[in-house]
Amino acid sequence: MKIKIISVGKLKEDYLREAVEYYKKLVRKQHVLEELEINDEKAPENYSQSQIEKVKEKEGQNIVDHIQDRDYIIALDIKGKTYTTHKFQERISFISKQGYGGIVFIIGGSNGLSPQVLNKANEKISFSPMTFPHQLMRIILLEQLARNRMKR
Repeated sequence: MKIKIISVGKLKEDYLREAVEYYKKLVRKQHVLEELEINDEKAPENYSQSQIEKVKEKEGQNIVDHIQDRDYIIALDIKGKTYTTHKFQERISFISKQGYGGIVFIIGGSNGLSPQVLNKANEKISFSPMTFPHQLMRIILLEQLARNRMKR
């Protein structure tokens, strides 16, 4: 199964890049994996809610431009459905058998995802009711995908 991870923002710290590379190697033993980093839009320091929405719209359009019609889209959203690790593995396995071109996971930036992206998603999932930095969320997602591989 082809898995694409689209995330807003770059990994800046070496230790984060090393963790991502470690888990990508494990995931690639079972899946074709593509990772795409979308530049986060710059915003003024004390920006208004309307400015935040404009930033999310620009980031959202960049995300949508990299999604194919046959993709199954999963947006990582704090309000999304939660799964146990086992149920997450079952869900990924089920989706992979439904004839989609691939599964696309979308990780938003510090302001979250635009309504455009959330509306385009086939489903929204949450890994926790807590908020995590988007850089760390990429590692958590990859670890769960690698764990899926390790359990088989």
